Amino acid sequence: MHIDTKCVQSGYRPKNGEPRVLPIIQSTTYKYDTAEAMGDLFDLKSDGFFYSRLANPTVDCVEKKIADLEGGVLAVMTSSGQAASLFSILNICKAGDHVISSAAIYGGTFNLFNKTMRDMGIDFTFVSPDITVEELDRVFRPETRCVFGETISNPSLDVLDISLFAADAHRHGVPLIVDNTFATPVNCRPFEFGADVVTHSTTKYMDGHACALGGVVVDSGKFDWKASGKFPMLTTPDETYHGIVYTDAFGAAAYGVKLRTHIMRDIGAMQSPQNAFLLNLGLETLFLRVERHCENAVKVAKYLESRIPDGRITWVDYPGLPSYRHPERVSRYLPNGSCGVVSFGVAGGREGAVKFMEALKLAAIVTHVADARTCVLHPASTTHRQLSDKELEECGVSPDLIRFSVGIENIEDILDDISSALDIL
Repeated sequence: MHIDTKCVQSGYRPKNGEPRVLPIIQSTTYKYDTAEAMGDLFDLKSDGFFYSRLANPTVDCVEKKIADLEGGVLAVMTSSGQAASLFSILNICKAGDHVISSAAIYGGTFNLFNKTMRDMGIDFTFVSPDITVEELDRVFRPETRCVFGETISNPSLDVLDISLFAADAHRHGVPLIVDNTFATPVNCRPFEFGADVVTHSTTKYMDGHACALGGVVVDSGKFDWKASGKFPMLTTPDETYHGIVYTDAFGAAAYGVKLRTHIMRDIGAMQSPQNAFLLNLGLETLFLRVERHCENAVKVAKYLESRIPDGRITWVDYPGLPSYRHPERVSRYLPNGSCGVVSFGVAGGREGAVKFMEALKLAAIVTHVADARTCVLHPASTTHRQLSDKELEECGVSPDLIRFSVGIENIEDILDDISSALDIL
């Protein structure tokens, strides 16, 4: 099936007489007739549901849909995008290990890595998304266990050279993890370019209506954990499951199964059935909404560029513009569109940014991005507020940067709102 059909049809296929719409199974527990049947579930000898911290029928259907959209073998949904980022790394890293991450990532993710996970004993090296292979080679260590980046970074809109990062990660025997939140599988499927694990904050475009927090980790099933020799947690017996070896028992799905049965079991940041139901409604229109978001965003970016000569706009950054700094990456990874987010600067720096945002009527100032409604934010004083000036620079977030998330409203109304706000500067 084509991806737009998968958005509607994948994951849940009702049988004769069953509900046509994915039902909400609002139950924490599931009944079995014998102790042996329940025991086999706990020993991972059979599939099924026994406790919703590990799996739930509603959540399971949506996981299958997202895995299908990304082209992976297994997906595990989490309570938030932050949980997905945490789980994706914690699944294969322990204290003393090392991770290489693009510096151009969401501020919350940067803080998760730079503070919380460092406190756990996992070290991080942050690199420019424009790093050369030679420079990247020099930051690998014997204890490096993965590389992390965002397809389109939030909010600096750097397009990751996925193939370059993947190839170098593989040369060093480790996987590439890519956060694909902004592009969505509609516009980019990182597995096709060598990525091994994909994460999303499903709270954004996938949900699309700012209704339900959520995240997801998708396993490509392509990385050879045995050949690498660096991941004993997957290739040697897990005594908490009677000595099961994930790569032997689950093959290509070893990473995803371990994430669910170990990390989710112990930390418990599972997505609720209600949120999964709402997410599924969003996924059904994802293809249509992403197309409209991108169509509107291109027009907004071009309009903003047209206002540079009058001095109200100082710069505009958007992967859909001919002036974008890496057209070859856009052409390769995002040929059908990028995202609905435009970054730009207005005259007057921080003060000008605040003045502009407060003058907007249609676009709302909210700590959110990538839903149906147009919204705006000043990252340096909000989502990236915890970062130093040096860290802001490394993330590609200038003090005057405005993150404008273009919605699916009529483009003339969006442009009128921007024009009216700019006229007061």
